[in-house]
Amino acid sequence: MANIKKEIEKRILVLDGAMGTMLQQYNFSEEDFRGERFKDYPSPLQGNNDLLSLTQPKAIAEIHAKYFEAGADIVETNTFSGTTIAMADYDMEDLVYELNFESAKIAKQVADKFTKENPKKPRFVAGSIGPTNKTASLSPDVNRPEYRAITFNELRIAYKQQVEALIDGGVDILLVETIFDTLNAKAALFAIEEVKEERNIDIPIMVSGTITDASGRTLSGQTVEAFLTSISHIPLLSVGFNCALGAEQLKPYLQRLSNETEFFTSAHPNAGLPNAFGEYDESPKQMQQYIEDYLKDGLINIIGGCCGTSPKHIKAIADVAQNYQPRISKVLA
Repeated sequence: MANIKKEIEKRILVLDGAMGTMLQQYNFSEEDFRGERFKDYPSPLQGNNDLLSLTQPKAIAEIHAKYFEAGADIVETNTFSGTTIAMADYDMEDLVYELNFESAKIAKQVADKFTKENPKKPRFVAGSIGPTNKTASLSPDVNRPEYRAITFNELRIAYKQQVEALIDGGVDILLVETIFDTLNAKAALFAIEEVKEERNIDIPIMVSGTITDASGRTLSGQTVEAFLTSISHIPLLSVGFNCALGAEQLKPYLQRLSNETEFFTSAHPNAGLPNAFGEYDESPKQMQQYIEDYLKDGLINIIGGCCGTSPKHIKAIADVAQNYQPRISKVLA
């Protein structure tokens, strides 16, 4: 932990951009997703991006390398859906450990190569822990408000398996991200604390929530301040927001977060809001200008991109970030 803490105090760290956006450029077919190993698998597999760590590991390594070349200090593992809960869609629950372990290993090998080439700029791997496709706080059935599709304990067990595999694969940080339901996130954090205690280890934790719209709340209804209160009992490396909004729309919520927390702060917004076709049009230059507003106001310690961002966006962000000092917590100051 000392290593990344040392770096984060010295400069603004840059997180990578979107894995999915980059994978779209490869136009992988159903056969590509299956590879040789899963060619006779009974379920359709196209769209299971996490599986590509096993069937197309070269592409995953290439994407990590492109983000590091663009100036990223931290890349996220290709494990956004790496839980038994999310993998049930593809009948691949049994593969969860291997998917996370191999994804972490691929990212770590690329990171180590870049660190070796430039030891003054160490590179880190964040184990990506997504929100799953179920929510513990809300009912998916409008006629049965009391119903829950998942329990806290089921989430905890699933997250624990993912966390163990990511750590075994060599990640430096755990990133609980795109949080739309804080109860899910609390299950993930509980699982992480369990693993830390059982293994007698310490690993930095990043937490990143999602403000879903102009109401300024998460999907499960929490304000910025409520979200922060809900997770602040855990010693975190950073807390921040990602996804759903572009950099411009995210700024007021980031401002509130920055004013309230003693943790380091992070943001990885989308490349603007999606257009009518669900695509993201914001150019690297536009995004850079919005991000520079964060930096001028001293809001940020870790900055990157989410949906629609590419190495060009990350390069533009990294180029401007090096001109600014990292945020110093007003709560501590």
